[in-house]
Amino acid sequence: MQGKIMKGIAGFYYVYVPGRGVYECKAKGVFRKDNKKPLVGDDVLLDILSEADMEGNICDILPRKSELVRPAVANIDQALVIFSIVKPQPNFNLLDRFLVMMHQQNLSCIVCFNKLDIDDRNEGEAYERIYGECGYQTVLVSALKEEGIEELKKLLYHKTTTVAGPSGVGKSSIINCLQSDVVMETGPISKKIDRGKHTTRHAEMIAVQEDSYILDTPGFSSLGLFHMEKEDLKTYYREFEYYSQYCRFNGCLHIMEPDCSVKAAVEEGRISRLRYENYCLLFEELKNQKKY
Repeated sequence: MQGKIMKGIAGFYYVYVPGRGVYECKAKGVFRKDNKKPLVGDDVLLDILSEADMEGNICDILPRKSELVRPAVANIDQALVIFSIVKPQPNFNLLDRFLVMMHQQNLSCIVCFNKLDIDDRNEGEAYERIYGECGYQTVLVSALKEEGIEELKKLLYHKTTTVAGPSGVGKSSIINCLQSDVVMETGPISKKIDRGKHTTRHAEMIAVQEDSYILDTPGFSSLGLFHMEKEDLKTYYREFEYYSQYCRFNGCLHIMEPDCSVKAAVEEGRISRLRYENYCLLFEELKNQKKY
């Protein structure tokens, strides 16, 4: 029987089989011997031990189309990062860190700004323009009034999406909106997974539409940049690419060099100053990080 790992805690894996429900499984010892650990998002084959108790063993992990380091999950198609427009004001440095991190793992990103219903100064439109002009799919929503939710659902259809955002931005409310009319067995999934046996914070996959899953990512408050040289950071800022060919120096880092077309574009308003200033901050952080 084939299913998908929705959550893994303390050696137990909760595997969703469409039309049947969630089975509590252990992984066979052969995986430890091969140093291969099942991940949330894995498509797996099961041996059923008890149909009545919904228990089984994972006997095989099917080939992965992708694997993320952080969070440690498999078969993710894209990332959705959620910030609020106001209350709290968005931390754009944290947002840009996340976008860089997802690019490092070859994932496309959707940027979602919530709390459109209290955006009295229309700041969301400016944020949407900034990130839209950088090539990101950007959507404004109100979880409270369910505005923009249908547009967001279309971006998630037939994909597995990792979702992240800092506290207070309404991430849980948006996730609830996305699964509010799901006809799949989300009730049995929740009952089977959350029956009081484990309380640790964890990555959990949720079915939101047929063949559409979201992965809620815990612990999103600060992100360090990893495995990157400072010279490589500019390649993760798409809006720099066109202008960099006109810089005086090949390999211009767009920091202190003279005749830098990227810096000129910032001064002329063709590149977001906010994005550029975050680039400079991240560059300085990479420059000063210790290497071991």
